[in-house]
Amino acid sequence: MPLKGKKIVLCVTGSIAAYKAVYLLRGLVKAGAEVQVLMTEAAKKFVAPLTFSSLSGKPVLSDFFSKDSGSWNNHVDLGGWADLFLVAPATATTVAKMAIGLCDNLVTTSYLSAKCPVMVAPAMDMDMFEHPALQENLDKLRSFGNLIIEPASGELASGLIGKGRMEEPEQILRIIEKFFSEKKNS
Repeated sequence: MPLKGKKIVLCVTGSIAAYKAVYLLRGLVKAGAEVQVLMTEAAKKFVAPLTFSSLSGKPVLSDFFSKDSGSWNNHVDLGGWADLFLVAPATATTVAKMAIGLCDNLVTTSYLSAKCPVMVAPAMDMDMFEHPALQENLDKLRSFGNLIIEPASGELASGLIGKGRMEEPEQILRIIEKFFSEKKNS
């Protein structure tokens, strides 16, 4: 189990690629990782939190406070708990918020509290991905030390063909396993 004992925060944002995050979560858990899923409100419109909760064995977090108990989902604790903070899929909106430090949801607030490496897997239409503003935001995230998992080329939800598809879950899993393997050997 290459990720045995690793703690990963998987942040799912509002993209059609949210369905791929289900397969990514399954792969992470099979590889031995303990995964806490955070979802934006928009992500919950694509895939139900119950799907992620069932696969992770943990309740999905998306609000600062639990609606039932009033307890606080502490973003500082989440940021300090993880060995890896992974945003997959990362929408253009979330990338922009991360680049400027806008904390208006649990995902972006936890990101600013992360004490571990951060990986970002963008997912959006080709024209959005190629826009200079998005590229500038990705460059800014790289300058912070974040690792960007480049999107793949192929058919997009819009019907266009081009770069912008979130990388396949199996490839993201290989990237994560390689990252921890190299970190262990250095």
